[in-house]
Amino acid sequence: MCIIKIMNGIEIKKGLDRKITVSFPYNPSYIAKVKTISGYRWHTDKKHWSFPDSNETLKKILKVFEGEEIHIDSALQSQLSHSINAAPIPISTGKSHRTRCITPDSSEELRRELVLRKYNYKTVKSYIYFNRDFLRFSGKTLTNINDEDVKNYLLYLVEEKQFATSIINQAINALKFYYGTMLKKEFVYEVKRPHKDKKLPVILSKEEVASILSSIDNIKHKAILMLVYSAGLRVSEVVRLTSEDIDSKRMLIHIREAKDRKDRYTMLSETALEVLRKYLQEYKPVKWLFMGIKPEKHISTRTVQAIFEQACEKAGIIEGVSAHSLRHSFATHLLESGTDLRYIQELLGHKSSKTTEIYTHVSNKDIGRIKSPLDSLFEKENRGGIKR
Repeated sequence: MCIIKIMNGIEIKKGLDRKITVSFPYNPSYIAKVKTISGYRWHTDKKHWSFPDSNETLKKILKVFEGEEIHIDSALQSQLSHSINAAPIPISTGKSHRTRCITPDSSEELRRELVLRKYNYKTVKSYIYFNRDFLRFSGKTLTNINDEDVKNYLLYLVEEKQFATSIINQAINALKFYYGTMLKKEFVYEVKRPHKDKKLPVILSKEEVASILSSIDNIKHKAILMLVYSAGLRVSEVVRLTSEDIDSKRMLIHIREAKDRKDRYTMLSETALEVLRKYLQEYKPVKWLFMGIKPEKHISTRTVQAIFEQACEKAGIIEGVSAHSLRHSFATHLLESGTDLRYIQELLGHKSSKTTEIYTHVSNKDIGRIKSPLDSLFEKENRGGIKR
């Protein structure tokens, strides 16, 4: 067993740019909580979240992280205490503590194995997080872990953390990979996966999509969202495009090593191409089609999401949508215009047709033609068929 010193809490500081900054080790639960506070912004280079500096915002941050270990700097503590309307909020300012965890060697071994198998960056980060968190929760060494420990941990994620089914399955995959594939333990295979939440995707109307795209003035931002919608791209796919992936002669976009490490081609819209050419002329990207802050790196998925949210706010679109909603809307609008489901499956890069069939549940192509019996009832009344 290895005992190492780590920081598990949330660190809240006052930045030099007069912003409140929040940082913590990768934790899906914390990320979800941060996103409930308006005005958040993720800084990839500094690895922290920032918020407008106000007492109201500070109180909201403390409220969502109530019960967690919080490290807040003296400047913000003083600011909060001097606030006239500041309500007493319990702050746990526990010091860094020691906890049982995967040894640095084991963690690096897990990372190397995942990288060698070409798992993407987010999956590597997630697998390491869940394996560390599992041992922290169990309080045991690697050799003493048993089936009951796994079940208790998953119950903790469901009941206390209230993670979605997709995240629970990700945790199972993480434990199964490390203990089953790498350490050859069999108990992980006995864990039953929870049924997936059968939620329908949020679909934007064509008018709403047009309103969102029209609200964007920045040519780079417009080109990104136009490509996502016009070609049905995942956000992780659009950020990794290069100039070579755009085939303007065949009007195709080459998506390389997408989900499940599969290549595919999807359509290139003439309207999107026109905007893209203006962008290329103005920005002249080198390696990546959409560069990040550093030219050698591509724009982050979080930045694309922020671009989309700002566009939605300008367009007055209701909450509950994300940049991925553009991909869902692309598929639904194609289906409603009469495109065969098999072609949509190819364009989206879905492995199974069952995944694509979800759009039949949100399309108004056929449902819109069905007349409600209530309408028929009152038609008869209007014709005198029903007496009052």
